[in-house]
Amino acid sequence: MEEHYVLGLILASLLGFLLVYALFFKKNDRRYSVEAVKSNTATTTTAINGECRSRNGAGDDVDVIIVGAGVAGAALAHTLGKDGRRVHVIERDLTEPDRIVGELLQPGGYLKLIELGLEDCVEEIDAQRVFGYALFKDGKNTRLSYPLEKFHSDVSGRSFHNGRFIQRMREKAATLPNVQMEQGTVTSLLEENGTIKGVQYKTKTGEEMNAYAPLTIVCDGCFSNLRRNLCSPKVDVPSCFVGLVLENCKLPHANHGHVILADPSPILFYPISSTEIRCLVDVPGQKVPSISNGEMATYLKTVVAPQIPPELHDAFIATVEKGNIRTMSNRSMPAAPHPTPGALLMGDAFNMRHPLTGGGMTVALSDIVVLRNLLRPLRDMNDASTLCKYLESFYTLRKPVASTINTLAGALYKVFCASPDQARKEMREACFDYLSLGGFCSEGPVSLLSGLNPRPLSLVVHFFAVAIFGVGRLLLPFPSPKRMWIGARLISSASGIIFPIIKAEGFRQMFFPATVPAYYRAPPVW
Repeated sequence: MEEHYVLGLILASLLGFLLVYALFFKKNDRRYSVEAVKSNTATTTTAINGECRSRNGAGDDVDVIIVGAGVAGAALAHTLGKDGRRVHVIERDLTEPDRIVGELLQPGGYLKLIELGLEDCVEEIDAQRVFGYALFKDGKNTRLSYPLEKFHSDVSGRSFHNGRFIQRMREKAATLPNVQMEQGTVTSLLEENGTIKGVQYKTKTGEEMNAYAPLTIVCDGCFSNLRRNLCSPKVDVPSCFVGLVLENCKLPHANHGHVILADPSPILFYPISSTEIRCLVDVPGQKVPSISNGEMATYLKTVVAPQIPPELHDAFIATVEKGNIRTMSNRSMPAAPHPTPGALLMGDAFNMRHPLTGGGMTVALSDIVVLRNLLRPLRDMNDASTLCKYLESFYTLRKPVASTINTLAGALYKVFCASPDQARKEMREACFDYLSLGGFCSEGPVSLLSGLNPRPLSLVVHFFAVAIFGVGRLLLPFPSPKRMWIGARLISSASGIIFPIIKAEGFRQMFFPATVPAYYRAPPVW
């Protein structure tokens, strides 16, 4: 066993060296053009306390325009407003959202919520504490607990209705006197000589308005119609979620998220209130069975229901028969920004990953902390080109945390999906058994999943440890040529899963951010 373990380590090390060689020396040709709508209206400015501030369409002084007031936009508005910035938020619909994702905040995200002073936003919304995951496969199950021993007793995951959480953050941001929350639809960015000066939008009453600020931050979500002006979006849709809400039933493991490694892909259960359990059925591809003609109900009853734990089976069938079934495409998009004077992207408009691991809000809140710390030393933001060059460091500083969570989500989804390929089957089985070992084998991956220890190197170590564990099981007690071939294909399959994701995220920024010049950018002095 020890010889095979060493052999596996050598293979993994060799693959890692080849990856470094291939990616580190490859130049990445990016375009930095801005495809924004031209505006003939110049920014109106006025001197206040010796500083030059921009005015919005209503004539109010504004430092930052935020487009969108979802999780990222609302949290950012409160954060910048609390730091004394004058913020104008423009949100398409200020009524309570009703979504089937964005309902599980990992402990790492909750820590960021505390850092931003927003932890009370999970109170008074019937949020449920989450202490880990339960993993189910072929009649077996294992429980994986978050490593929370070193943290305050209040630290854990939280699950809730997404809309209630967002409304709480919007209300908290709106209480600040320097935050203006307005309902309106942003139709375009206002650009002048390559610099974003503000936005054009329609008010709730249909009136067309222009708003101006030194910095416009676009947070208009996964369906953003502005992102093409500021980045090179490569959106992938690997699957769709079918969402149900089960009522008045109990999970096999209380206060835990449940992941069923089903065929063809995972099924999720987690509490969103004291009486409701969210079920998300992953359907690979971009097309799902029709809800209107009954195909979806048949699929859920015949394919999905037999794979669900007995404790949830009856409630699942009853919910399907009620017919309140919703679907949503799962999108993945690496961050590929065009550094643009006067503008910045945040949240799902900027970067998305498969929602299997519930890491989206953690990434968004972590990004807000990074941006807040960068903006805090700045008294004046009116030199757009200098500010843009300084804020390029944001894209580097966010990478280790964001890319680790993104890579884990994409890799786990591929590993957890069923496959006819024998090597992929072995990888899936090895992952379940590796996590079931407990100790280092479960604590490390769960620390990554929870956002408590999002380190890229730890991710790679555990991912290939699973692969090596799978190879070791194949070769014991007596290796055969067939088993050796499957083992080699398992390592190759594992590499084919994780390395393309790492490449898309940016190898250098993810593993060696300190080698990127922008990492050391100092605040400009005006």
